[in-house]
Parts: sequence; structure tokens; C-alpha cells
Amino acid sequence: MIETAVTTTTNRARPPRLYRGLVPRLDTPRPMGPELPALFQDDSFAQRLTGAFDDMLAPVFSTLDNFEAYLDAWLSPEDFLDWLGAWVGLELDEALSLEQRRQFVARAHELFRVRGTLAGLRSHLETFTGAKVEIEDTGGVKTSTTADSALPGSPNFALQVRIIVDHPEAIDRGRLEALVAASKPAHVTHKIEIVKRADVSEQVEVTTA
Repeated sequence: MIETAVTTTTNRARPPRLYRGLVPRLDTPRPMGPELPALFQDDSFAQRLTGAFDDMLAPVFSTLDNFEAYLDAWLSPEDFLDWLGAWVGLELDEALSLEQRRQFVARAHELFRVRGTLAGLRSHLETFTGAKVEIEDTGGVKTSTTADSALPGSPNFALQVRIIVDHPEAIDRGRLEALVAASKPAHVTHKIEIVKRADVSEQVEVTTA
């Protein structure tokens, strides 16, 4: 369908939204003209009138015939993708690229299943940044048959995130901070380190100072 850019005024700058309209030269599978009574078969006005309705209905038939593709995050039209994301509880950041938004919608069930865990935060950040992500926290898990044994981990609740990327300046740190804050438990503090891939020489270590 034809995509028309429409700019709306809001409190923050947003890219123009795209709305679909008529599709030139798209044939309808059920033209109305031949369905008219014989009296109107040779009536040019009636045929032109129903032809106009055919032009309007052709995209509807096309949408219904391809509706399965609309429900696929990798095939869905861009203006339908945000609505599709809302079905699974996502609020897609309009600053993300189209490919990133498709990834978030396609992986929504995976991300929600591990939300609040290190694996979930890592997956979320990797999808957002397209970079390698290392995360260390002060928590720990162990089993013991000894009563009153020492608890694992550290009493300080903290995690440190390292984003390893070729071009650190391309990462929006503000959005990254907001994403980490929204994904981690509220009582856990965090630090973010964005480093150039060529400068990485050691594993990330958690500091609580």
C-alpha cells in the first residue's frame, strides 16, 4: 500500500508516522461490476462507480489474504508492528531501528520468561545494542548440607554491566541506563561501562564503592 509520512506535534521529537492507503494497480479478487444486474453491465457510469469501490476494497482483500504475515514480527508492516508489540505488552522505543523493533517483538516471549534475571537482562541489552554484553552481580547460589553455613555472594546488592562494542559513541547511554533500571530489581544498584572492543583486556568485576 501507499505509505504517506505524517508529522505530528508532540512534547518530544518523533519520526513521521506512516499510514497506508490505496495501492495503484492492485486488482481485486471479487470485482463488483460483474455482480451487478444485467441492466448495469453495459452502463459505463455504474461500472466506473463500482470500480472505485474495487480500488478501495482491494487492499482489504489483500490484507485478509496475507493476514498471517501481519502476525509475523519479521514480515509485519511497520505501522502494524507497534500494535503487534502491544499485544504482548511491549512499548517499543521509536528511536530503535526497524530491525531492532522486529527483534524485540519476535523475542518478547523469551525476554518475558527470563525477565529479572541476568540472562534476561543480557538478552535485552544485546538486542538493544547489538553488542556483546558482560554482566556480573554480587549474588550467588549454592547448596549445603551444613547448618548455618555462610551465605553465597556479597551483602551488597549491585551489578556491573559492560557493553563491548566497536563504536561506543553510537550507544545512547541515557536510554541504556533507563533500560537497565527498568529491568533489574529496584533494590539493586548498577554501573554501566561502555568499552571499545579493541580495548577489552579483562573480565568485568563488580565494585560496590
